[in-house]
Amino acid sequence: MKSEEQKKVIVITGASSGFGALTARTLSKAGHIVYAGMRETNGRNAHQVTAVIDYSTKHMVNINAIEMDVNSQNSIDSAVREILTKHTHIDVLIHNAGHMVVGPAEAFTPEQLAEMYNINVLSTQRVNRAVLPNMRKRGQGLIIWVSSSSVKGGTPPYLAPYFAAKAGMDSLAVSYAAELARFGIETSIVVPGSFTSGTNHFINAGQPQDKQVQAEYDAKYNGLIDQIGEKLAAISPEDADVSMVSDEIARIVSLPEGERPYRVHIDPVDDGSEEVSIVADRVSKEFLTRIGLDDLLQKNQ
Repeated sequence: MKSEEQKKVIVITGASSGFGALTARTLSKAGHIVYAGMRETNGRNAHQVTAVIDYSTKHMVNINAIEMDVNSQNSIDSAVREILTKHTHIDVLIHNAGHMVVGPAEAFTPEQLAEMYNINVLSTQRVNRAVLPNMRKRGQGLIIWVSSSSVKGGTPPYLAPYFAAKAGMDSLAVSYAAELARFGIETSIVVPGSFTSGTNHFINAGQPQDKQVQAEYDAKYNGLIDQIGEKLAAISPEDADVSMVSDEIARIVSLPEGERPYRVHIDPVDDGSEEVSIVADRVSKEFLTRIGLDDLLQKNQ
């Protein structure tokens, strides 16, 4: 059992299902105080709130569902105020909220792409603006960004809006890491690869609005998205499980300050993302060092 000093107050966005829900449970079982952010807690996610309460009771852990619509600054601000009122601080923020769409890029309207950017990128900015003032004042904290191997790895077609949004979020994380370093706030970028089961990404994926354009592509690429799913599943190791992601996040949280990794990959399929990231992160590190800003680098960067 963790002492009160060892317990961390943790906020996870998009924790109604998938990586978020599993991570919330894993961290609560590790002895932390966890707030699982989700929207529509009195509506479509009411059953998820019940599941959180049941889990907390069954396992005698401190996990709490909290209303947090990452597309609403008011909702985020209200949730953060509630948490800070109870605990005075937030130790760890995990950016997990996201949404996927599948289909030919041309068939998505510009408004649909904007909505993807809103959910996957702008949401992190809203939450940061609510949480970071407290962390900066305390001079400590940890931000974990759940990225995607699609940012730098092999990228199959028909997932362009999601990939583009995730790339934007990853770039934001890199910049934030340097800008928060002098405040004593650490950054870890967690990069999951393709997991063909255990998440709701594909089940809840959005579709293009322009059905005419989609039909024209379907005539040339009929069944492509199913083929991609089958190929990914075929090359995925039998022991690949989404719990690998939640376990790694829990490991990062448990590490002492200064020993947390800047970027980690959990990619059973090995789409090449880690190889490219090693080069990209090295170049970034070398450049900051060349211009005399190496104090903005983390110890493990």
